[in-house]
Amino acid sequence: MRLIFVMLLSLLLISCGDKPGPSIPKVAFANTDITGLNYAKELALQDATGKLRTLAEFKGKVVLVFFGFTHCPDVCPTTLSEMAGVMQTLGADAQRLQVLFVTVDPERDTPELLGRYVPAFHPSFIGLSGDKAQTAAVISEFKLFVEKVPSKTGGSYTIDHTAGSYVFDPEGRIRLFIRHGQGPEPILWDIRALLSGS
Repeated sequence: MRLIFVMLLSLLLISCGDKPGPSIPKVAFANTDITGLNYAKELALQDATGKLRTLAEFKGKVVLVFFGFTHCPDVCPTTLSEMAGVMQTLGADAQRLQVLFVTVDPERDTPELLGRYVPAFHPSFIGLSGDKAQTAAVISEFKLFVEKVPSKTGGSYTIDHTAGSYVFDPEGRIRLFIRHGQGPEPILWDIRALLSGS
């Protein structure tokens, strides 16, 4: 009798528990799987027209977010060029991928400058910026490394920064960290997996 009571009590506790949320499929990604990461959730910055853009508005698309600056001599233009190649290879599926370039140099990267620089790599790419406080908040939210490095000749500076990209799936969930400098093939593999619902 006691055994039956314990079994009934166990079933009751199970039925009263929180219902599990929708499961996220396990995928063998080529890049770093950061599914379930407890930061890098919020992004609210202005585009070249001054319109506030958030991650939520791109739900239904895979979103790749890269942080950089327009005076960057190598990593930033290389990444944007690489993503332009990915867009071309995706063909019709490219309309389901949104690339966002977020400046970490609001002092020099005006919305007007970003509006010329970013779409030059691909017309669908969007450049985002904020004031110093907004930029600092995004840097903190994504736990980025960003450090201004003064020029040895004086007067100018460059910026050392996290060189990878963050990728969100069509449900708006953080899924991947893409390392810089590995070529387009691993990126294509992972984006196609996310576009297929993985």
